[in-house]
Amino acid sequence: MLVRALPAALFILAGIRKILAYGGTVGYFGGLGLPLPGLVAPLVIAIEIVLPLLFIAGWRLREVGVALALYTVATGLIAHQFWVAPDAQFGNQFNHFFKNIAIAGGFLLAALQAAAPQRGAPDAMAPQA
Repeated sequence: MLVRALPAALFILAGIRKILAYGGTVGYFGGLGLPLPGLVAPLVIAIEIVLPLLFIAGWRLREVGVALALYTVATGLIAHQFWVAPDAQFGNQFNHFFKNIAIAGGFLLAALQAAAPQRGAPDAMAPQA
C-alpha cells in the first residue's frame, strides 16, 4: 500500500491545491485553451483526489491504474507541451512532460501486476498449456 501511496500523493496534493486556489485553477485551464474551464476544473479535482485514493486502497487496481496512466499522459500532452514552449520554458516543460510519462509507466506497472496471477494462487499453480 505504501508503494501505491507514493505516486498517488502527488495527485491528491495537486487536487487539494487546485481547490485552495480554485479561481486560479479555472484561469489556468482557460489559459491552456480548455473549453469550459469552469466545468473542467471540478472534474480534474475529482479525478486527482478520488482515483488516487482508490489506487491506494487497491480497489479495481487494474482499471484505476490504467485510468490514472491515461490521465497522466493526457495532462502531459495538454499542460507540458515542450515541443512548442519558448526557449526559456523548454527545459521545465520537457522535464514535466517526461516525469508524467514515467509516472504513467508506474501506474501501468501496478495495473499489469494486478492483472497477473499471484504466486500461490490456484490459477498460478495450474499446468501451463
